[in-house]
Amino acid sequence: MEDAAVSVTLREITRETVDEVLKLTVAPHQEGRFVATNAKSMAQAHFYPENAWFRAVYAGESPVGFVMLWDNPDDREYIVWRLMIDGRFQGRGYGRRALELLIAHVRTRPGATALLTGAHPGPGSPIGFYEKIGFVLTGEVDEEDGELIMRLDL
Repeated sequence: MEDAAVSVTLREITRETVDEVLKLTVAPHQEGRFVATNAKSMAQAHFYPENAWFRAVYAGESPVGFVMLWDNPDDREYIVWRLMIDGRFQGRGYGRRALELLIAHVRTRPGATALLTGAHPGPGSPIGFYEKIGFVLTGEVDEEDGELIMRLDL
């Protein structure tokens, strides 16, 4: 359950904070299964600067996670590319609040009518988490990595 006294924010990653964000990792049973490392995410963002919008997730003054959005207003395509909360901070509502903040950001983007994401099925899958927020399975499967595509109408 989220600590009501702790404010969750999305903040730009700076040279002063990058090392702290790189140290964040998912729970051991999630490693290599559901989300890429923050290092890989930031490296990919470097090669897609026109589309990658990424932030550290903070609870109070502590970094607890990472979000990255595929932001392509030309095609009106917005995708939760990455969402991770460090294993030590999971189950406190930080992921939900971070996703709510990301959704609020997407609503400000040109032509945004939906937000997409993908998730692998199986034990520990985030599909149920996304469904609680309002995402629905579309029936589509990402051919590249086998993720099930989910959609949230805005």
